[in-house]
Amino acid sequence: MNWNSTQQLTNLKKDVAQLYNRVNQEIYGVGVKKQRIEISQNKLLIFAQHKRVPALQTLSKNYQELTTSVDAALIKEYKAKFKEQIELIFGLRVITILKDYDPITEKAFTIVYFKEEV
Repeated sequence: MNWNSTQQLTNLKKDVAQLYNRVNQEIYGVGVKKQRIEISQNKLLIFAQHKRVPALQTLSKNYQELTTSVDAALIKEYKAKFKEQIELIFGLRVITILKDYDPITEKAFTIVYFKEEV
């Protein structure tokens, strides 16, 4: 599917932002503080400012190895759910989703690679 008009791309960005926040709330129990979405060819880039889950914030002081493992597991679950929802809602075929999160700054970066150009 080719989202070739400016209005279609604007709507796609808005809808993806809402989906990103909703999946975040489902997985982490909190929404994101802010996010910015960019689209380039077959890639969707999401820059987000998150709110750290309070329990993980507390544990990270004395159990950094544990919270690093939990963060990695939650990101894996997030990517699977987000991919499933993108494909279901937008009909776009996702090749892969890459995501990184820095618990200190609470910033995350997500790249969604689509099979075709959007």
